Amino acid sequence: MWIADGWKDYEVIDSSNGEKLERWGTYLLIRPDPQVIWNTPKSHDGWKRPNAHYHRSKKGGGEWEFFDLPKQWDIHYNGLTFHLKPFSFKHTGLFPEQSVNWDWFSEKIRSAGRPVKVLNLFAYTGGATLAAAQAGAQVTHVDASKGMVTWAKENAAASNLADAPIRWLVDDCVKFVEREIRRQNHYDAIIMDPPSYGRGPKGEIWKIEEAIHPLIQLCAKLLSDEPLFFLLNSYTTGLAPAVLTYMLATELRSFKGQVDSQEIGLPVSSNGLVLPCGASGRWERR
Repeated sequence: MWIADGWKDYEVIDSSNGEKLERWGTYLLIRPDPQVIWNTPKSHDGWKRPNAHYHRSKKGGGEWEFFDLPKQWDIHYNGLTFHLKPFSFKHTGLFPEQSVNWDWFSEKIRSAGRPVKVLNLFAYTGGATLAAAQAGAQVTHVDASKGMVTWAKENAAASNLADAPIRWLVDDCVKFVEREIRRQNHYDAIIMDPPSYGRGPKGEIWKIEEAIHPLIQLCAKLLSDEPLFFLLNSYTTGLAPAVLTYMLATELRSFKGQVDSQEIGLPVSSNGLVLPCGASGRWERR
């Protein structure tokens, strides 16, 4: 398992009975987590006095209960600044576990010894985009949500990366990749963080089990002659790390590289255990 243990502004304090107690900067949040199937004693005081609590509904979805939380606040990671705010379906605008991947590919970009063009698909609020740009890459950031792209730009400005070579695009990721193939554009690295289920700007339905392999096949056509890396993330419990390895190894076999896929996780400070947070597949050039 790859563990995102480099945070100072974030921690998972405890987890029990379908929920996790987290510290985001100076604020404590309780949020649901489907992986937390154990029911251990909630002995930490934070369970009794959170700043906000997201309650799941048995009918699906849920809602926030606020006690003392600003509409927006910031946390930092290795010189990057992220604006956070609670919004629909329990999210805050950041997946902290992804920092373990930011560290990995940032080192690869810095040590490449050449210009690196990165394509970040399903790029959300820009965590991976900013990490890659900070490491010196030229980044194309693609997300179907205009609001998410605007949020990512705000994070870039807060991180002193407003003038970095980032191309911001609101687009359906599959259609964008198809157009880039026709344009004969190429990238040295691809980052893909697809949702389990989602909709494109015109209502296009995305189901990861059906759509991810065809998209990897398309993305392989966008890679340069000597690609640096390909990162694929999955939050879908049905996609084991070995599945990610199989797809990447199969579709990138014409390139000289190797694949490693692992679960990713966050350390739980109260007990020293690790909370699983999905899986990542990493192809890298040999």
